[in-house]
Amino acid sequence: MSNKHGNLSINSDNIFPIIKKWLYSDHDIFYRELISNGCDAITKLKKLDLIGEYELAADYEPKIQILVNPEEKTLKFIDNGLGMTADEVEEYINQIAFSGATDFLEKYKDKASEEQIIGHFGLGFYSAFMVADEVHIDSLSYQKDAVPVHWECDGGTEFDMKDGSKTTVGTEITLFLNEDCLEFANEYRAKEVIEKYCSFMPTAIYLAKEHAEEEYETIPADEVTEKDKVIETIVEEAKFEEKENEDGTKEQVEVSPRTEKAKIVKRPVALNDTHPLWTKHPNDCTDEEYKTFYRKVFQDYKEPLFWIHLNMDYPFNLKGILYFPKINTEYDSIEGTIKLYNNQVFIADNIKEVIPEFLMLLKGVIDCPDLPLNVSRSALQNDGFVKKISDYITKKVADKLSGMCKTDKETYEKYWDDISPFIKFGCLKDEKFCDKINDYILFKNLDDKYLTLPECLKVEDETAETDDNASEQAENAENTSDSADASESAEDEKDSRKPVYYVTDRQQQGQYINMFKEQGMDAVILDHNIDTSFITQLERRNEKIRFVRIDADLTESMKEETSADELKEAADALTETFRKALNNENLKVSVEKLKNAEISSVITLSEEGRRMQDMMKMYGMAGMDSSMFGGDQTLILNANNQLVTYILENKDSEHVPMFCEQLYDLALLSNHPLSPDAMSKFVARSNQIMLLLAK
Repeated sequence: MSNKHGNLSINSDNIFPIIKKWLYSDHDIFYRELISNGCDAITKLKKLDLIGEYELAADYEPKIQILVNPEEKTLKFIDNGLGMTADEVEEYINQIAFSGATDFLEKYKDKASEEQIIGHFGLGFYSAFMVADEVHIDSLSYQKDAVPVHWECDGGTEFDMKDGSKTTVGTEITLFLNEDCLEFANEYRAKEVIEKYCSFMPTAIYLAKEHAEEEYETIPADEVTEKDKVIETIVEEAKFEEKENEDGTKEQVEVSPRTEKAKIVKRPVALNDTHPLWTKHPNDCTDEEYKTFYRKVFQDYKEPLFWIHLNMDYPFNLKGILYFPKINTEYDSIEGTIKLYNNQVFIADNIKEVIPEFLMLLKGVIDCPDLPLNVSRSALQNDGFVKKISDYITKKVADKLSGMCKTDKETYEKYWDDISPFIKFGCLKDEKFCDKINDYILFKNLDDKYLTLPECLKVEDETAETDDNASEQAENAENTSDSADASESAEDEKDSRKPVYYVTDRQQQGQYINMFKEQGMDAVILDHNIDTSFITQLERRNEKIRFVRIDADLTESMKEETSADELKEAADALTETFRKALNNENLKVSVEKLKNAEISSVITLSEEGRRMQDMMKMYGMAGMDSSMFGGDQTLILNANNQLVTYILENKDSEHVPMFCEQLYDLALLSNHPLSPDAMSKFVARSNQIMLLLAK
């Protein structure tokens, strides 16, 4: 081939400033592109051998070598794939189909697409010019009598091509790095980038420093292979010691056998795992392999709880492993990592268009060859195929969780506290996931026993019978038919949904818990910050249930039977006394005869009012709750309690206002922490009361 000088077929005056400008933020990606090209070339050559169009040498070892040379500021990418002829270099390298720089910039003006430009027009090779001032190609095609070709370009639109000197089939690309990118000729930086993008590429990748002195290692002589370069053989003769026997005779005993070792040139170690765990069938993988893979890929030395091995061939090809890490922190601080691959080539972390958002809390790898290696995220968002992948992954996760709950509930319960934030977040974010997992959500009750939602309702059905009987007897005691009708109507509306009682703070709500237990009633623990939104979602999707915190109201089973008028006089008197003592004319007071006479007072806050308060706090408006929703709070006084009776009978006593304040604060303390100012007053008042008793 005669020397050839020409112009690259680009309609733009100069493509390279465009590449550098638009891809600088991802300039390490050139490693991935050039190594991927080498992998492709090797894959194609092996396929030609498979179909009989080419015969590989018996000792052929597919590999990609990367040589860094910080002194000469060069990088070399060498593969032993099928190589290129001069005509192929002309077609694949010299002719780049572009509609022009203007259209190019317009198409990729969206910054979100920057990292996806490379490869979109077959530009993988040209990513080299992001970091290099000059690039050389030396290639020898596998074709019979092929002539080696040498190509070079200094980053302009002109190139030079001539016969080369390469003697082995394959391609060698040399990058002469620019001054801003010399870091990529550093062996440690190169290793870091290769491991980022190429840890699982299907061809072995080796990294070395060019012209570095040979390193050596010593191995047993019987482990030497034909490929090893032996420097010397080291023989250590057997060692003997004299030993005296019981009969006084002496003999020589071997204490160290003869060994023969070989000093060889250090064997290169591939940087990548060419057969990652996800490419194997789940039946061929051990638990220890899954754990080792997890530690290696995610640098997380806490063992994962469990994992899901995805292995699908139809209607699309998808493989992967999703790990459930041990997570028991607040859900919004959990950071998972889902790594997306295309034929073992790393694409990106956490592409939410492919991975459902709630699965971002997990750690894992997903390999889908049907996804393009380089594509804009805007295209992914509108791709129905991508939606099918996302739906499939969601289904597999739901199937794994529901299956575990059905067949191994004991293990499922063991994991529940760690995975519940993830599942609840998933239910909020994905309706299909919520539908599938609805009956397998667990709730821990007051005895630390785990119940599913259907089991919770069954328990509530059993305990509700007592309440229904008490309520019915109270209604029968009513004298006025109108009031009875109104009460029945309200009760019907209230009971149209079965209540599931819950606790958000076991310590703070201890008094209410004791009251529940005394009546043989149960509640579930919902103490995560996601739970308020979660139970609202469950109520919306399960029309027969409602969640009620145990301090939202007192159930009929906790009260003695009374007529409507029996406590009216006491209620009026105590309401007036407490409003005056607390200087609060809007205070809502109710008087009941509680079965437990030791309880003097409790505070109830309607479920709707409390959820509204939680919502206000979530949006940073906590200061508004008392004024806006205080009407939902009720002070319930126990007419069977001696202190309440004393206040009622001695309402004009000088100490009653202090007792009212104390009793009110005690009720509040059982419901929520006092403010710093209120707590200071409570402590001072407690001291005053103790002084009264001491006199």
